[in-house]
Amino acid sequence: MSMQTTPLLNQIRQERQQWFNWKNIKPIYDTLQTLQNIQFPQYQIILDDCITIKSDQPLPTTDYNQLLHIAQKLIPWRKGPFEIFDIKIDSEWQSFIKYNLIKNYFNLKDKIVADVGCNNGYYMFRMLKQHPKKIVGFDPSALFNLQFNFINHFIKSNIVFELLGIEHIEFYEHKFDVIFLLGVLYHRSDPYKSLKSIYKSLNKEGELIVDSFIIEGDDEVCLFPKDRYSLIPNIYFIPT
Repeated sequence: MSMQTTPLLNQIRQERQQWFNWKNIKPIYDTLQTLQNIQFPQYQIILDDCITIKSDQPLPTTDYNQLLHIAQKLIPWRKGPFEIFDIKIDSEWQSFIKYNLIKNYFNLKDKIVADVGCNNGYYMFRMLKQHPKKIVGFDPSALFNLQFNFINHFIKSNIVFELLGIEHIEFYEHKFDVIFLLGVLYHRSDPYKSLKSIYKSLNKEGELIVDSFIIEGDDEVCLFPKDRYSLIPNIYFIPT
């Protein structure tokens, strides 16, 4: 990355930190800060289908209720599931299904990894088991960032969550060995530009792992839904 683009990213980062002062985000942010007041017993981290934080010692009722209040304040949870001290967070998407389908097709050991559209970081937490050198998540959502911070309070990983989008990745401070683009490409109104940006962000012999809707056939055609596709809004591009 050139020195000229560093101030640009830093400016965007500073501007997006102000998102936590928005009237719909500030109460959630403030509630999350109360997590610091809870004294948790020793616990075990299980990075499996359900990312689990468990302890042989139950939380006092007051602490348990506060933890439950924080988790509820962070609704809606899209990716998951999680279980934190017996509090089950049954997410909208059962993300382990997709992750288990693809996990045997990549090796992240000592790799520099990016997850574009990382949501609350579920996939990134699962990736920790492969011992990557570094993981960076890109997602311009303050709520997803707060959900990530909630889970990472217990895991204490060195994952970097950036409030940046796919359009910023080519200007990032370094390139990546592996980039995940899962459930993102069909939301882009200019998918070719997005793929070119990703290409510029890869190290030599780097890998891109893409998950996307497709339509059947071998013809060189794409579907551009007029309104919704499979009841999902903002779907722009579905290729063969």
